[in-house]
Amino acid sequence: MTLKRLLIGSAAAALLAVPVTATSVQAQDEDNAQYFPGLQYRSGPYAPSGIPFANGYADYLEMLNQRDGGINGVSIYYEECDTAYNNDRGVECYERLKDAGPSEPAAWSPLSTGITYALIPRATQDRVPLLSMGYGRADASDGRVFPWIFTAPATYWAGADALIQYIQEEEGGDLQGKKIALVYHDSAYGREPIATLERLAEEEGYELSLYPVAPPGLEQKATWLQIARQLRPDWTLMWGWGVMNSTAVQEAAAIGYPMDRFIGIWWSGTEPDVRPAGNAGTGYKALNFHATGTDFPAINDILTLLYDEDEGYGEREGVGEVNYNRGVLNAALTTEAVRTAQAEFGERPLTGEEVRWGFENLHITDERWEEMGLAGFAREIQLSCEDHEGGGSAYVQQWNGEAWEPASDWIQPRNDELRPAYESSAAQYAEEQGIELRDCSEEM
Repeated sequence: MTLKRLLIGSAAAALLAVPVTATSVQAQDEDNAQYFPGLQYRSGPYAPSGIPFANGYADYLEMLNQRDGGINGVSIYYEECDTAYNNDRGVECYERLKDAGPSEPAAWSPLSTGITYALIPRATQDRVPLLSMGYGRADASDGRVFPWIFTAPATYWAGADALIQYIQEEEGGDLQGKKIALVYHDSAYGREPIATLERLAEEEGYELSLYPVAPPGLEQKATWLQIARQLRPDWTLMWGWGVMNSTAVQEAAAIGYPMDRFIGIWWSGTEPDVRPAGNAGTGYKALNFHATGTDFPAINDILTLLYDEDEGYGEREGVGEVNYNRGVLNAALTTEAVRTAQAEFGERPLTGEEVRWGFENLHITDERWEEMGLAGFAREIQLSCEDHEGGGSAYVQQWNGEAWEPASDWIQPRNDELRPAYESSAAQYAEEQGIELRDCSEEM
């Protein structure tokens, strides 16, 4: 078992390191521990979304410690810093944590598109992988330009494509003349899918209207009155986060917008997003790229080893919810990258460069998900030097008033169109930054 410490950010600009003894476990062999830093947010306006993710991430790591002695017997040392979903605090947390462990960090997961943008040059300079799982720069999927950044299992551009495919199928295959609104968090995160949606609008013939919402998103009444009285869209998409989501669902319900034609990206489809609306939120939809619930052996191990012993990071009833399971997935992808790299470099604490090799050779098949105790939890994932996304798929889920249930089959984004877009955008970034494209043939 290893030491688990939480670094809590103060309300001021400086960060204070405060051990949280209620969840601390002493390391048996700190000298043989792989360091996992955590950039989480348990405070601030987005805490209701950040807390369950952080709990799932930490619980999965601690479960591996208690059940397996870590990863192939190499203990996991976890330390967390509260960014409050603030870009400057995220950078401060990165600098505070990067040398705080007994080994090099395995990987970073910023849990924020803005923080991801800020950390790309730092992680690149420090030669440590950064996993922006389902967020961040979509063009970072091109590993030739972004050798240290990974976007698995899907990007916002892929999510936008999957949503349009779903709507197209619901409309009988024809979107010509349809009106689609995008209500989005007015930040790098919310703006990320716009170019893809605009390209698809030209190709498919629908009219796209944009409705930015100023963070944190509590003031939306005027936006929804415009949608209801002026545009009257056939479908509305949402790229929201935290309180913006629940506010949007309530405002949409207040104007009588049909919930089954209101679809969020995967960060806009959690339990806290719909519960405040009560029955009025029933029918709301959102994308997801992993399963919900606790019907998985690995999650049952978390419940048995941690929560039955009052050692879990959060409340038992939160285990299995969307953002909790997303934290589990993030931890699973990172630990599997370490495990993959250990097969090449040895069962010991690894360097960031070695873990990057693990990510670029990561292949989680359906059989491997089952071996991990997560059969059916997510789709097959395979990364490479060139492809840091893996072409992952997503499905639409729908709120039935009590829980999320699947509303579609898995949707495969059209990678034959997305990949050239990634490469074109990445090439432009490379030119601006003076980056020479990496020759992946030399990495084989």
